[in-house]
Amino acid sequence: MESRRITVLSAGLGVPSSSRLLADQLAASAERQLGAAGYAVTVDIVELRDLAVDIANNFVTGYAAPRLAEVIAGVEASDGIIAVTPVFSASYSGLFKSFIDVLDPKSLDGKAVLLGATGGTDRHQMVLDYALRPLFSYLRTRMAATGVFAGPQDWGTSDDGSSTLAERINRAAGELTRLLEGPQPGRKPAQMESLPFEQLLAGISGAR
Repeated sequence: MESRRITVLSAGLGVPSSSRLLADQLAASAERQLGAAGYAVTVDIVELRDLAVDIANNFVTGYAAPRLAEVIAGVEASDGIIAVTPVFSASYSGLFKSFIDVLDPKSLDGKAVLLGATGGTDRHQMVLDYALRPLFSYLRTRMAATGVFAGPQDWGTSDDGSSTLAERINRAAGELTRLLEGPQPGRKPAQMESLPFEQLLAGISGAR
């Protein structure tokens, strides 16, 4: 069974956090749909709030503390990324951008990405198209066509009992699933295995 690894980045600051709640629901839907498609899925949840001091120190010292270095390595090794940020001043949060800035820009090249954002009013939903998409386009990622914004009114059901947020989440996760199917351009190639000289010689002799 093929495997896929997804790293979930949540830039929420509060506890509990609506950004983390949205990130969890996106991850659960993606994991379910990838599982149905026949993939073994590993999901790593990263709360950027817990790395804030390490991120700031990295800018000053140029050195990533062990915990931050481990997260960076996990992002680089992942097949897909789910990135969710709260909206501040009509854009992604400073913490979110700071983490992206400590990554090697080439490390996200070709990776499948699903974008999400949370805010206090629907007026902020354009942050998906005017802030997040340009950022991840610059990083040469492959983005799901549907980004998911969740405001206060989205955490509930409509009059007919359905949840439009759940529908958007499932649609976006389905698009991420399709991006993660087949060969992955963002995945590092496996290292070539070096065979002992005697085994190589035996193979040549046997081919005669």
